[in-house]
Amino acid sequence: MRLRTYFLTGMIIVAPIAITAYLTWSFILWVDGWVKPYIPLVYNPDYYLPFTVPGFGLLMALFLITLIGFLTANLVGRSVISVGEMLLDRMPLVRSLYKGLKQIFQTVLAEQSGSFKQAGLIQYPRQGLWSIVFIATETKGEVRERLPVGESMSVFLPTTPNPTSGFLLFVPSEDVLILDMSVEEAAKMVISAGLVSPDYPKILPIKSKPETRSTGN
Repeated sequence: MRLRTYFLTGMIIVAPIAITAYLTWSFILWVDGWVKPYIPLVYNPDYYLPFTVPGFGLLMALFLITLIGFLTANLVGRSVISVGEMLLDRMPLVRSLYKGLKQIFQTVLAEQSGSFKQAGLIQYPRQGLWSIVFIATETKGEVRERLPVGESMSVFLPTTPNPTSGFLLFVPSEDVLILDMSVEEAAKMVISAGLVSPDYPKILPIKSKPETRSTGN
């Protein structure tokens, strides 16, 4: 029993580290294999060194993405992007794919977006049963106008143990119970099927009380 306990304890420590290292290394090699063939030999350190430099392609990809973002932020860059989008807008199939992907990335990555900043509870799949949801935003557009309720929220209901799949639901705001836990903590709870739960109530820093000075007579 002691050996079994030691083994399970070791697995809890080693398995997450090993899986994280494996996935990280696989991602670095995948980006390197995709980017390095397009790097001129003059700028590729693998051409000068007797060994390959892992991660150089990833660094170049991050640099190019940041450079494109910098160029797009000015007037010339916006003009070039506008011309490119006008050309894509004339391609029937590519147009729909590009607009859909652009809207998704703008919603997820834009700093002004409040997507997935809160976790909550709704009664699903029936009254009396509660499920964790990720709150995306207030319902907008035609869906909001067509719903026979007042204010509503667009929420994402993840599935267990894979939170990347789920359902998009439009729920009345009064039916959503906002949680104090973060989205990351809620995702861990979903992935572990409730086995991993954050501490509650959260320990808040104690504020020091201002010192009171006694006045002498």
